[in-house]
Amino acid sequence: MNKDKSKYSLLYVEDDDAVRENYVAYLSRFYEDVYEASNAEDAYKIYKHEKPDILIIDINLPQKSGIDFLRDIRKFDHSTRAIMLTAMSDVDTLVNASELKLTRYLIKPISRNELQKVLEVAVNEIINYTTYANRIIHIQDAYYWDQDKEKLIVDGKEVFLTRKERELLVLLFLHKNKVLKSEEIIYELWYDYDTMKTASLKTLVKTLRKKLPENFIKNVFGIGYKIEV
Repeated sequence: MNKDKSKYSLLYVEDDDAVRENYVAYLSRFYEDVYEASNAEDAYKIYKHEKPDILIIDINLPQKSGIDFLRDIRKFDHSTRAIMLTAMSDVDTLVNASELKLTRYLIKPISRNELQKVLEVAVNEIINYTTYANRIIHIQDAYYWDQDKEKLIVDGKEVFLTRKERELLVLLFLHKNKVLKSEEIIYELWYDYDTMKTASLKTLVKTLRKKLPENFIKNVFGIGYKIEV
């Protein structure tokens, strides 16, 4: 590895305190940000807050397994690289869990050299490949917007949108953090403008707001609407 610390961040999830602390101390020599957790619940909180680039996960964790932890993440995130640490007896389970999209799995006990090599593979994947999840925008909490498929996802599940609701969200995300005039929205959605369309837009915004976090669609008085991401 390069003598300069890598800009990519890691989250190491392992319930054996001695093993975890040893590897976190070692990896901190090469990576600027190395986070740690001893269980899936704490790991998920760190993941949500810090958005690490690479996950290193022990398959056997208390309460929730490493596989279930990663499955929760893969419901909406396919870009974060993942390395699973496993016993030989768990290999078949991992091989059949294609939705995990692992960079690699390593059979314990692992050596520092093995881990270094796999981390280099993960970094190269981040550098060389643009993945589907990079097109998913985090709105708030468990709310996500899939730009490619034009889908609203909440708690890992698609929320039904009418055609006009979908078109309005596409338009707002296309101009996120900017105010869109009501007239502009009406022309885009209905192709012409009249006072009846103004009422239709207000109704459309009202129904769509019920499917989104509170105050996500902001009304800019006398002008139009905006979203901030």
